[in-house]
Amino acid sequence: MINLFVSRIFRAIKIDIELFEEVEKDKKATFQAGGVVVLSSLAAGVGSIHLGATNFLIAPALSLLSWYVWAYIIYFVGVKLFGDNKTKSDHGELLRTIGFSSAPGLIRVFGVTPELMTVTFVGSAFWMLACMVVAVKSALDYDSLWKAFGVVVVSWIVQAFFLFLILVLFKGI
Repeated sequence: MINLFVSRIFRAIKIDIELFEEVEKDKKATFQAGGVVVLSSLAAGVGSIHLGATNFLIAPALSLLSWYVWAYIIYFVGVKLFGDNKTKSDHGELLRTIGFSSAPGLIRVFGVTPELMTVTFVGSAFWMLACMVVAVKSALDYDSLWKAFGVVVVSWIVQAFFLFLILVLFKGI
């Protein structure tokens, strides 16, 4: 079981399209996908430990929450707004594929100095974006990577808007 998990992580890092198709169908992979999100978050915490230990402690919980919300936003945008006749998916499929798209975030563990943190965090962000596009293409059964890219960007804008609203609303508390 652990060998399958590690193998899937490496395949996600290599942006193996077949992996995303595989985990989309494997309902047992949801906990593994969550594990990837937590490991990626912990790696970010270790890589940014010089900014304070709270990053290491709070980040995994926030990452799991945002992963869950992110999948719902992508489902709404990708299926309800931009879906076509071939588009079919459910929240679980998106959770699994998007969870594994976080695998490149594991390199953030090497961001132990401010200079290395910049390189590893920015590099992993673009790498995870590429994985996310492939994951969304697989989960939503799109023919085009461009359409998947558009869904990811629009979803990110929606999520950023709601995060901004939450920060503005709770700033006075």
